[in-house]
Amino acid sequence: MALIDEIREQPEVAARLLGEAGPEVAAMCEAIRSADPAHVVIAARGTSDHAAIYAQYAFGVMAGISVGLATPSVHSLYGASPDYSRALVIGISQSGASPDVVGVIRAARSQGALTLAITNTPGSDMAEAAEHHIALRAGPERAVAATKTYTSTLLVLAMLTAGLSRSDVQADLALVPQALAATLDQDDEAARIAADMSWLNRCVILGRGYHYATAREWSLKLKELSYTLADPYSSADFIHGPLALIEAGFPTFCVAPSGATESDTAEVIERLSELEARLLIASDDPVVRDKGTWSLALPATLPEWLMPIVSIVPGQLHARHVTIAKGGDPEQPRSIRKVTLTN
Repeated sequence: MALIDEIREQPEVAARLLGEAGPEVAAMCEAIRSADPAHVVIAARGTSDHAAIYAQYAFGVMAGISVGLATPSVHSLYGASPDYSRALVIGISQSGASPDVVGVIRAARSQGALTLAITNTPGSDMAEAAEHHIALRAGPERAVAATKTYTSTLLVLAMLTAGLSRSDVQADLALVPQALAATLDQDDEAARIAADMSWLNRCVILGRGYHYATAREWSLKLKELSYTLADPYSSADFIHGPLALIEAGFPTFCVAPSGATESDTAEVIERLSELEARLLIASDDPVVRDKGTWSLALPATLPEWLMPIVSIVPGQLHARHVTIAKGGDPEQPRSIRKVTLTN
């Protein structure tokens, strides 16, 4: 199955996940309420680590739960074992095979911590190591660049968030499959933009709050597929120094949906325009999109806390088309493979 096919599968995967994973998620939420952990720690690498960044915002904003990111090398390289005994420790890995991430889950469970594995591979080392497991139900993902396993991971985290939220937001989840389908309509526009970017070898990608995860993941897709040095930043961090990178014509991509970050992002876009950056803006607001040299439309149907599940799709499409425009093969990126095992 080609990369574009897996990108196009995402609405179907989301609908299947919502239809089948509810009992697992409900049981996990009950276990969390019963254990009443002091905080959450997430262990992940690569694309899965970007999903963990989303969880930091979703759990923190919607459920009032603080989330930290584990440092697997503390275990695997330094032989230390932080105290996880009062934490919920979540491992995220599409393969469930990365030894250092599995090591965090094993250490946490041995200390009596509540543990959860989120993987696309039931029966994997991580699924077996954790007390609880939620399967992504994405089906085989053969392309090296992760797409449908990323959005399905975000959706599992959103389902957990809804189950733990202080507000009733369950109905919001049903909007996701259709929003994903609508976003796939941006493929032709992504191809047109990419045709203007055969010269692209460096750029920065900005997103703040929930949308920082999207900036990180879009950056990774450009790096691993098109070999573009794409540097992701929170827009709040970007103005503290990296702004000096910008000169006339510098390609700068902004993830700019409506919501809490809207006014801050608008100020950054204005400053970038003054510096004559070449802007690609992904937004649900046509007024914001009009400020870009290029733009990609996001659906206006989702609340901000769910937008990262959808806002990455134009980034996936764009990265694939940039690869093709530069003469590359999105099916066979050099030097990397589907499953990376880090010790």
